[in-house]
Amino acid sequence: MQAPKPFALTPGEPAGIGPDLCLLLSREVQPHPLVAIASRQMLAERAALLGLDIQLLETGPGQWPQAPAPAGALYVWDTPLGAPVQAGQLDPANAGYVLQTLTRAGQGCLDGTFAGMITAPVHKGVINEGGVAFSGHTEFLAELTHTPQVVMMLATRGLRVALVTTHLPLREVADAITPERLERVARILHADLRDKFGLAEPRILVCGLNPHAGEGGHLGHEEIDVIEPTLERLRAEGMQLVGPLPADTLFTPKHLEHCDAVLAMYHDQGLPVLKYKGFGAAVNVTLGLPIIRTSVDHGTALDLAGTARIDGGSLQVALETAYQMAAAGSQ
Repeated sequence: MQAPKPFALTPGEPAGIGPDLCLLLSREVQPHPLVAIASRQMLAERAALLGLDIQLLETGPGQWPQAPAPAGALYVWDTPLGAPVQAGQLDPANAGYVLQTLTRAGQGCLDGTFAGMITAPVHKGVINEGGVAFSGHTEFLAELTHTPQVVMMLATRGLRVALVTTHLPLREVADAITPERLERVARILHADLRDKFGLAEPRILVCGLNPHAGEGGHLGHEEIDVIEPTLERLRAEGMQLVGPLPADTLFTPKHLEHCDAVLAMYHDQGLPVLKYKGFGAAVNVTLGLPIIRTSVDHGTALDLAGTARIDGGSLQVALETAYQMAAAGSQ
């Protein structure tokens, strides 16, 4: 029987809470082998600061784990820092280190070493200060995997929300919602719900852009000119796309009860609802990649690094989601 592939875990910004989260979760046995791609010395120092007795087990190419680490242990693929780390204090000298951990994880997923990757939060600002143009995990992994279009989806128990546009000024959103973009995003969402989540016929609710989904053209024409014609073409192919619906009533139990995901037009249309429902227990999933990538739904929380006053719920959900996606994809 073939040994299970390990999952890669990147602790993100070394001065943030990512290392703390990785150490805290290692107190219990994971259902699958897990490899932290990080500085072993940094993790040892953080464990001492937190008062955790965690055994850091060496691993790497040619000696990948065949089984989960025991409780109180964590497999680590040692990756050298650019500079010593102090919890809570950013240092641009470690920008290259953070990107190296992501590169190792992404390449390992591409070449079949890892079953998927789970990422703790990075700090975009300090990476840019380190001299590297960096807009986020999603864009970095899209470039690494040569993927022309990716889709951001956040999920918590009972709700998945994908976005047509992500980090755009609100002034630019309407122009960015073109038939081509909407079609690409809808196709990616539909395909990954089917192939990576095991949903044979996913049902997707689609938000309108304008209040009341345009009110028949009285509050905007994007629904009439762009959204509805695009959805109609895709429905003709058999996709179950419901909408465009007014966003202020779409997120109600009556509508959500029988849907597999919501497709929102812009960042702050869909994500406030999801984060209200499940902040701290939600996961960020990058759809459209040829690999599995999940992440926490929060930032680096520099003020909490090294204090043990953190909640690992989001990382646990990110791990569980990656495991479920890998299992669905292997069926």
